[in-house]
Amino acid sequence: MNKNTSLFVIFAVSLMLGLSSCGSKSTANKMDNFVDSLMAQMTIEEKLGQLNLPVTGDIVTGQAQSSDIAGAIRAGRVGGLFNLKGSEAIREIQRIAVEESRLGIPLVFGMDVIHGYETVFPIPLAIACTWDEQAVEMVGRISALEATADGICWTFSPMVDICCDARWGRIAESFGEDPYLVSTLAKAMVKGYQQTDLSDTTSMMACVKHFALYGAPEGGRDYNNVELSRYRMYNDYLPPYRATVEAGVGSVMASFNTVEGVPATCNSWLLTDLLRNDWGFKGFVVSDYTAIAEMLNHGVAADLREAAELSLKAGLDMDMVSHGLLLLQDDPKLVEYVNQACRRILVAKHQLGLFENPYRYCNSERRQKDILTQSNRDDARRVARESFVLLKNEKNTLPLKKQSTIALIGPLANTRANMSGTWAVAAVSDKYKTLKEGLEDAVKGKGKVLYAKGCNLTYDPVLEAHATMFGREMRDNRSVQALRDEALRIARQADVIVAAMGESSEFSGECASRTDLTMPDAQADLLKELKETGKPIVLLNFSGRPVILNWEAENLPAILQVWFGGSETADAVADVIFGDYTPSGKLAVAFPRSVGQLPMTYRHYNTGRPLPEGEDKFHKFVSCYMDCPNSPLYPFGFGLTYTQLDYGTLALNQNTLSKANKEVKATIEVKNTGKYDADEIVQLYIRDVVCNPVRPIAELRSWQKIHLAAGESKTVEFTITPDMLGFYTADGLWTVPTGEYHIMVGANSRDLQKLALQYEE
Repeated sequence: MNKNTSLFVIFAVSLMLGLSSCGSKSTANKMDNFVDSLMAQMTIEEKLGQLNLPVTGDIVTGQAQSSDIAGAIRAGRVGGLFNLKGSEAIREIQRIAVEESRLGIPLVFGMDVIHGYETVFPIPLAIACTWDEQAVEMVGRISALEATADGICWTFSPMVDICCDARWGRIAESFGEDPYLVSTLAKAMVKGYQQTDLSDTTSMMACVKHFALYGAPEGGRDYNNVELSRYRMYNDYLPPYRATVEAGVGSVMASFNTVEGVPATCNSWLLTDLLRNDWGFKGFVVSDYTAIAEMLNHGVAADLREAAELSLKAGLDMDMVSHGLLLLQDDPKLVEYVNQACRRILVAKHQLGLFENPYRYCNSERRQKDILTQSNRDDARRVARESFVLLKNEKNTLPLKKQSTIALIGPLANTRANMSGTWAVAAVSDKYKTLKEGLEDAVKGKGKVLYAKGCNLTYDPVLEAHATMFGREMRDNRSVQALRDEALRIARQADVIVAAMGESSEFSGECASRTDLTMPDAQADLLKELKETGKPIVLLNFSGRPVILNWEAENLPAILQVWFGGSETADAVADVIFGDYTPSGKLAVAFPRSVGQLPMTYRHYNTGRPLPEGEDKFHKFVSCYMDCPNSPLYPFGFGLTYTQLDYGTLALNQNTLSKANKEVKATIEVKNTGKYDADEIVQLYIRDVVCNPVRPIAELRSWQKIHLAAGESKTVEFTITPDMLGFYTADGLWTVPTGEYHIMVGANSRDLQKLALQYEE
């Protein structure tokens, strides 16, 4: 008899017990009966083992039998593994769990599938600039399709931390600064990952992170303390997490930071009172990497066992890497908490269908037909080009003619590994094009691409090493002058210079906080030399965050923000700069003029001494800077295109909204008066003019993405309802005050038309 026979007996018995029920209730009963029967056979050590999530390292099939991890699995001390790639290796590890452990409980396999698997989409901050829910859902869907074809059934995504501080490197993983935009896209991503049935072998469980407030660290420094009022939490930072819970996200990851002085990992207000009791979350909560052990550094616990106990009691269910929860087997007062956490993990495994078939995600045929397909790559190319944001285009420098001689210059021009961006752990960079190859393919038989690196990423080799970790190295050992001379030589031969510059992929991301967000020194110096040639320059700005482009905006005719576009970056950039696709991206986060402005957001609260309306220069005794305007260089929602879009006059069908009439229509006509077809994202903002507590000067409440052929006009209609006017009190209660509101519509958060609307009971 197999060692895991008891597991299948339990499954059969639970199936029979549930036959008397019907529909979803029957399914729930079957699952509950199964989990009850299984837990009745488990020792406390085996239950704690389900709460243990180690990292695998580079275990391959041949090593699985003898590894330390394998021994722990056989002993029932592991509930899941993460960042193990390859269905064959996963199958072998799973075989040990189900055939060589006492109860044969299958493992759950997770991975940081953040913005694609082997088909890599743009970084999340770039994806947000599409403002396209369907595109975001598709990214989640294809990511799940590929990852599940290789054995993965759980992803640590989406990351929905609101971030208004570009110093924080992990802004690259976020959807930006606005809670409404982030909430909308986060729900779409969860739907893409999970679809409607987690047991479908092409769906994987999502894990929203980092709960909570991780995107607001003091000083913009990763892992740092966060201090916010409950009022700011409820209205500015918590909505996206809540949106994913309402979308049915299967798991939640606690954040590294403290909240009100208590680490999120052991914060019972966050993990139990808010997440479970107020929001009704039914899934399981996992810690971040070694976060339980890190509570000793916070000073909230004296040793690992105490840290683990605090976390378990607060509502944490699974321990990533610290192995702290394994220490709690000798305290009968904790049995209830252990049972609760173990049940949540087993329920998740049941929902994923792992008890029915532990090898359901290890289909080698799917590995061949579903991963890095041409169809997937075509979709990634489309999302990439929609994510690019045209920041400047003086004298119609773009699009370029394919018949041109182009000088392609810069450290990002001929690197393969950096195109994917940060957190692309499953990427296969050798199968992706460099930008140089993409442009050469686009102009083949028509024009010419001359290439020179021109400079290193930065003069500082140590800093460059930190910014090109994980196989992204690209330093050139030639002298500064030799590199520069080569670039200037080809620049003089060209019609136009395309400068591929900015950050490398690991210059942003986790533990990549920066205090200087200007163009790195070596690249800035080269740009100034190139400007002296008199040739027009198109800057392709690579970055995983908003950066400071004051000199570039003043001195260069064209700037295209390309972020990191994923595996199809090269072809997507060619599509846009040669006019095969008209750029349509809009910023999901503002670009500051100075790091001294950070954190900043358009959703700020007015002061008692604001700048005079319409002015943005120094005034004594008002809230402003002496040496810099208050405004960003490029505001939230900003993005140009190759054509001219004219907005008509905003109109409301009535000036009063109440519970009786339920809705008001706002309309505006947008006309394409240029010669290129284009997409436009029309944005609606609302302000509560007089309110206690005070409200932001503007809040995004809706948008529409429309397509306009050259010469075409469309009337865009927004429906305004009472719920769009509301907010949360500091006690977490939803309220919609009566009074005057401003309805604002336009192309971005700065350029808006405004009308008054009265809300009455």
